Amino acid sequence: MAARLLALSLVLNVILLDMSSAAESIVAKPLIPNPTTDFIKSSCESTSYPVMCVQSLSRYANTIRQSEQKLAIKALSVSVSKTRSCASFVKEMGPVKGMKPIEHNTVRECIEFMDDSVDRLSQSVRELRLLRMCLDGFDGPHVDANLKAAIRPKIMDVSHVTSNALALVNHFASKNRTAAQTKTP
Repeated sequence: MAARLLALSLVLNVILLDMSSAAESIVAKPLIPNPTTDFIKSSCESTSYPVMCVQSLSRYANTIRQSEQKLAIKALSVSVSKTRSCASFVKEMGPVKGMKPIEHNTVRECIEFMDDSVDRLSQSVRELRLLRMCLDGFDGPHVDANLKAAIRPKIMDVSHVTSNALALVNHFASKNRTAAQTKTP
């Protein structure tokens, strides 16, 4: 039990350090308004998590410029990257000593869902359900609160970034579909 608590506490410390360094980099590098970042900000307004959307895509402003297609592709790339990182984190949680069998099974299932999510995101943009199912597995009294607290924020982060990417892709596709229909006689 002590080894389990130590491992979970180490994981929580790493998460907090990661979050604080991310916050510092955001605070330390204020965004200078320009047409490219304004384009990203206005595009991100249509997402569920606009602040996170701007934060995750602004560093790619020079690549994106004012291209909706490049914005959508970059948003998906960021989503795939975050999903891979989260999957690696969850995999590290799998072999924690002292974990109850039901907790181990929940983590194992989550790892499968995350691996599937990485594969499907790499091929398409339709699979936010897998992340939701992963989160649902941690609901209820059968999972240790520390384990849930360690994994849940990472999965939520992936879910939010993916939601933003899908909103941007859908917006781009819808706009181009409408433009194509207008041109067709």
